Amino acid sequence: MSSSPLGRPIVAVKPIAVPAPGRGVELQVKVTALLSGQDLPVIVFSHGNAWSLDGYEPLVDRWAAAGFVVVQPTHLDSRRNGIGWEDPRFATIWRVRITDIHAVLDGLGDILRQAGDLETRVDHERIAVVGHSWGAQTAGAILGARVLDAEGVPGEDFSHSAVSAGALIAATGTGDTLTPFAIEHLPFMRPDYSTMTTPALVIAGGEDRSQLSTRGPEWFTDAYHFSPSPKALFTIAEGEHTLGGVAGEMAAETTDEDPARVALVADAISAYLHDAFKLNDAAWTALNNAAAAGDGTWSITSK
Repeated sequence: MSSSPLGRPIVAVKPIAVPAPGRGVELQVKVTALLSGQDLPVIVFSHGNAWSLDGYEPLVDRWAAAGFVVVQPTHLDSRRNGIGWEDPRFATIWRVRITDIHAVLDGLGDILRQAGDLETRVDHERIAVVGHSWGAQTAGAILGARVLDAEGVPGEDFSHSAVSAGALIAATGTGDTLTPFAIEHLPFMRPDYSTMTTPALVIAGGEDRSQLSTRGPEWFTDAYHFSPSPKALFTIAEGEHTLGGVAGEMAAETTDEDPARVALVADAISAYLHDAFKLNDAAWTALNNAAAAGDGTWSITSK
């Protein structure tokens, strides 16, 4: 048990095994939640490349304190599995990631029972998916985005009926400006957002410059611009790819360490989801008002 950033005690249970036939490596998840409370909404979180269920505590603890039950799977690309770019399994990991999220959503009741009394304390009608970086593309597929093949034909529909909202942090843009490295190793990085109909918040950094695309930071806003409404875009002007350190402020990948920025990302997602779930619109309204009256450090656009 630990005390959350907002002073409300939370508890995390790990690892919980989830049935995943044919995966080769056991699918494990971590569940984080308040010690008490009823009708808690759920966030299923997909991590960025190489991370695991042990990352992203600055976000997860804050969401749990805000009343969400957070479920974090470890995907095959986690460092602990040792599957690198040249491994023949790497080419299909993007699909396994999506299958992981489906397995979590389909087995949510059993996962929550293994985490204590949570199965009776959650609101099964209010489930969101959230992801960062590669995890954002994974989450986007659950929200309805598809992957274009080499001929530009949209692939399979991976959306899940249990999910009614989501948030994408530093989501991959469209695939027409991929660098040679990305074309060779990440050909699946060609999302089609035109079918992503589920309500979602897109969070982008104004200084996020990817080595996978020849475009600049606006690449990370494609999920907002090319998807149908309702959507919202939360832009942090000085944010880079980890937006202050969402995976953990001290992580080597963090180039713009700023705990306050991480808290802003976490709180924006909590506020958006509470509004999207029609639980409470006060925090989301307050953020929009603050953005309108602010100095441009961060902004919100909606459609």
